[in-house]
Amino acid sequence: MKQELQIIKERWGPRALATAAIAPVVCLLVSLSGPRESVSAFGQDHPILRLESRSFADGGDIPRQFTCDGADISPALHWSHGPYGTRDFAISMTDPDAPAEFTHWIAYNIPAGVRSLAEGASVQPAMPKGSNEGLDNFGRIGYGGPCPPPGRPHRYVFHIYALDAHLNPPVGPNRRELKDAMSGHVLAEGQLIGIYRRPTP
Repeated sequence: MKQELQIIKERWGPRALATAAIAPVVCLLVSLSGPRESVSAFGQDHPILRLESRSFADGGDIPRQFTCDGADISPALHWSHGPYGTRDFAISMTDPDAPAEFTHWIAYNIPAGVRSLAEGASVQPAMPKGSNEGLDNFGRIGYGGPCPPPGRPHRYVFHIYALDAHLNPPVGPNRRELKDAMSGHVLAEGQLIGIYRRPTP
């Protein structure tokens, strides 16, 4: 390191030497700070919530039982504490690889004290008391599992939102109506991605 700094000093002068000396410190501080914010679906930066599942790993394959080829039950989910002011949580699950983004599940007004949903929690009355579910693109209330055309794998994105308000969207809202109701109330959010490839008949 000393030899490298001497070469910099001889070639570029004292100012370059000072810059070279502090650069590793700056890099270290940046790496230690880590990511603190995530670009929101609402076009804003929000603190990150950790969303995980014991049913599958982030970026891993979604087991058949959580799809239309199996029992079609909702997977287990658990998440971190929301920031100060969190009143409720909302969840959505979408397929961005469909020709038009496809909604598989929306749930909202999940009380702030709840940190998890068990496998098969959808639909009521298995959801936490006070929570609600909305309309998926299958035209049903509650969870509708991955059901892509046979062939290439699709990604399924689960989002968790910490909200500062109790929502009052139309009864049985679709994802657009829920997103409109959440606008201006999102304190933090996180995501989890699962993969499913439907077998060829």
